[in-house]
Parts: sequence; structure tokens; C-alpha cells
Amino acid sequence: MDRGWFSVPSLLAQQEGASIWAMLIPMLAIVFLFYFLLIVPQRKEQRKRQEMLAALKKNDRVITIGGIYGVVTNVHREADEVTLKVDEATNTKIRVSLNAIARVLQEAPSEEEK
Repeated sequence: MDRGWFSVPSLLAQQEGASIWAMLIPMLAIVFLFYFLLIVPQRKEQRKRQEMLAALKKNDRVITIGGIYGVVTNVHREADEVTLKVDEATNTKIRVSLNAIARVLQEAPSEEEK
């Protein structure tokens, strides 16, 4: 039985004629695009966060991931713990994980930024 152009041997012959590179180039392009659009920015953000946490010191104003504003009173890097003063009037302090710090607030805009 000859089915004409739709026979399995003719399809295999067409596949053999196509270069492996013709199929591999779009896949590599997708991998590179994925890498540069997703992985590189994520690594950059992680590096920036690690630098921020490494530079954390006493009297820095911070916000936790839970939205709590506080002033750093003590940093225990070995215990992965930070003590924050959250209320000046009652001198209330809380202990949070170092990774719970979302960002460090700047005191005031500098003259250059104005």
C-alpha cells in the first residue's frame, strides 16, 4: 500500500535531511533568553539583598517583611537574629530573624538627591 506523501519512510527521510542545528538553535535561543531575563536579574537581586544584610548595623531604621518599622539595637550574626526597638515611648523591643529584614530606610534625602 502506497500512501503517497504521508508514508513513514518519507517522513523519516525528511527528518534526516534536516540539520540537527536547525532544531537545536531555537532551543538554545530559548535557554539563553530564559537565563538573561530571569536568572541574571534574580542573582543580582539576591546579591544586593545579601550586601544590605551584611551592612546592617546598630541604629539603622528598617522595615521587616511583616511591615514592622523599627530601629536596630543589636545584630547577632552568629544567631541570625536582630533586635529592633519598635516603640520609643515604652522602649518596646522585638527579636526577629536577620532574613526578616525587608529593607533599610534612609534617614533623609541627601542634598544631591534634592
